[in-house]
Amino acid sequence: MKILVLNAGSSSVKYSLFEMSDRSVLIAGIIERIGEDAASHSYALANNDRTRDEINCRNHQQALQLLFETLAACRVLTDRRELAGIGHRVVHGGEHFREPALIDAQVMQRIAEVIPLAPLHNPANLLGIEEAIRQMGETPQVAVFDTAFHQTLPGYAYRYPLPEHLYTDHGVRRYGFHGTSHRYVAEQAAQYLSKPLSETNLITLHLGNGASVTAIQNGRSIDTSMGMTPLEGLMMGSRCGDIDPAIHFYLNRTLNLSNEAIETLLNKESGCKGICGENDMRAIHRMAESGDEDSRLALAMYAYRIKKYIGAYFAVLGRVDALVFTGGVGENDAWLREQVCLDMTLFGIAIDQEKNRKPVRPCDSINPANSGVAILVIATNEELEIAIQAMQCLELPQTLN
Repeated sequence: MKILVLNAGSSSVKYSLFEMSDRSVLIAGIIERIGEDAASHSYALANNDRTRDEINCRNHQQALQLLFETLAACRVLTDRRELAGIGHRVVHGGEHFREPALIDAQVMQRIAEVIPLAPLHNPANLLGIEEAIRQMGETPQVAVFDTAFHQTLPGYAYRYPLPEHLYTDHGVRRYGFHGTSHRYVAEQAAQYLSKPLSETNLITLHLGNGASVTAIQNGRSIDTSMGMTPLEGLMMGSRCGDIDPAIHFYLNRTLNLSNEAIETLLNKESGCKGICGENDMRAIHRMAESGDEDSRLALAMYAYRIKKYIGAYFAVLGRVDALVFTGGVGENDAWLREQVCLDMTLFGIAIDQEKNRKPVRPCDSINPANSGVAILVIATNEELEIAIQAMQCLELPQTLN
């Protein structure tokens, strides 16, 4: 049984084809710079054979055609009827969607309705859906939403202290993002701890160029750091995270910056990049090791803000079974994990430095045996989670638990 997962961006289409009997990846690839002169298509098969081609790809229709031609040429999908379904990543589902949804005209309309909340992502996600339906209309298709996992937040967590009409008429509230990743690692953590997810309390840290932290109580998201947009919360690669909202007015008054310029500054020129000029954590570490003080400050700020959220979510949860690191930075940056967990014994958090510095498996613990809270490093797999949720939505049998 095969499930295709699609993640359509404004100028790219990322895809993975899964054999769900053993949850293996048959092929994974990305078509990039769609509409540009230097478009490319790179992919890897299960045997690790990798291919990268320069291509002429003017639009998403051509990208999807190339994708299906590649699946056939590589003999991972010899007949399109082999596909049990297609799972689409959709960034924003607003308040409409708490679970994955079988795509029909009404679902597509509701995805379009929340475009004002995700103007950079939902139009591209919708375009990918439209093209997939045009080419594979006979195949069931499922939308899986980044925001859905956080729809269990209570009102006191998702409402902002603003006039009610801004929420009721314009949807101004906390939605949260990275939900597919937080849900996947929560399931993996519960399995590692040999506990039902419904009885497990976790703080999950998705740390990459974008970063968020979620408080999970009995398997349900009850608070999360990203808000109405992905700008709120932790300090990120180029996003500022939490700041005094009056800074916006100050920048407008004193520098005469437009709303558009301020939005660009806060999303693309701030965070680590704003402090040290770089948003790649590996490069920041190299610069810090060479004595660059701005890079050292960026690392200290990044770790400090994570630590503050952990303390806040301990207060919210009361009992925490595990602290989970995931995402490109969370999975690979041993220094950061050590700094975040430093001087946290009050909460039962202690790190085994030897375990922390060794390469970790897809799911591994880095805490001493006697510590009160497990510290787990779990490799996230959002594509697989989308495939699993698509199967569940289609009520297809799952042959692997």
